[in-house]
Amino acid sequence: MNMPMHQAVRVARHVVTQKLRGRKKFPFIMELEPILACNLKCGGCGKIQHPAHILKQRMPVEQAVAAVEECGAPMVSIAGGEPLMHPEIDRMVNELVKRKKYVFLCTNAVLLRKKLDKLDLKPSKYFAFTVHIDGLRERHDAAVAKDGVFDEAVAAIREVKRRGFRVTTNTTVFNTDTPQSVIDVLDYLNDDLEIDSLMLSPAYAYEKAPDQQHFLGVQETRELFRKTFAGGNRKRWRLVHSPLFLDFLEGKVDFECTAWGVPLYTLFGWQKPCYLMSDGHAKTYQELIEETEWTKYGRGRDPRCANCMAHCGYEPTSVLATMSSLKESIRAVR
Repeated sequence: MNMPMHQAVRVARHVVTQKLRGRKKFPFIMELEPILACNLKCGGCGKIQHPAHILKQRMPVEQAVAAVEECGAPMVSIAGGEPLMHPEIDRMVNELVKRKKYVFLCTNAVLLRKKLDKLDLKPSKYFAFTVHIDGLRERHDAAVAKDGVFDEAVAAIREVKRRGFRVTTNTTVFNTDTPQSVIDVLDYLNDDLEIDSLMLSPAYAYEKAPDQQHFLGVQETRELFRKTFAGGNRKRWRLVHSPLFLDFLEGKVDFECTAWGVPLYTLFGWQKPCYLMSDGHAKTYQELIEETEWTKYGRGRDPRCANCMAHCGYEPTSVLATMSSLKESIRAVR
């Protein structure tokens, strides 16, 4: 589990504190969407299918910070849309870093080099750019439906690393991938670009995604990751995930989804029940936790969950399982 020790200790302390307080549902990391507009139209994305007047909206910094403080999560992933299109994204990041939140700014990196000198951002142990890289050049450009994006993202990664920023990547896997294509991109990110930590997730079948043909089923996901992780690759790559989550991807263990572990605050409020599915919105975090019918969701309960193995639902489960076992805790540290 490739996470800085100070961050891992902070997350562990957060979990223990919540349990000592008797809270059964609490956040591990909060997803924040201060903008839904994007400069790309990826075929597998269901996040940009909104009318023009919604795509023009930008969440005020004060509103975003208040939601993070209300939630209380130690980590915040700022997503979208494309957050770099938000005119005050640097102020939003700085306000959260000031509060010692671990902030991950998710971006496709198309605008990163152009905006870098204009952004009031400095390297910090509390901040990282998270760049979406879904494959090597041909594969990635096909996924985002635009040529040249891979090369620009790589150039941006090299530049922000040169300036001392921490960089993580997020790679989404579809049924067009093969074990070798996943191995190739992770080798490149790990060895050539020397990314600080890598994230992986099977694509979620968004109902409104333009491309409905290339989402993985559960058995396909397990077979793909078993072959991808063969030969010691899991240990070699700087994957941020817990060993139990990687076991889950391979089908060695099975978990129930912990949807409440990664709550989403968007322009509409707190999204029910999770980052991937929208069944309405709550006005407050407390309302989200107390009034969402969590038992309705999950594999075998809701057909939309049937093939979901995404990290935003199952990583929190694996972390809880890890922390409840001395053996798994030692394994994660190693």
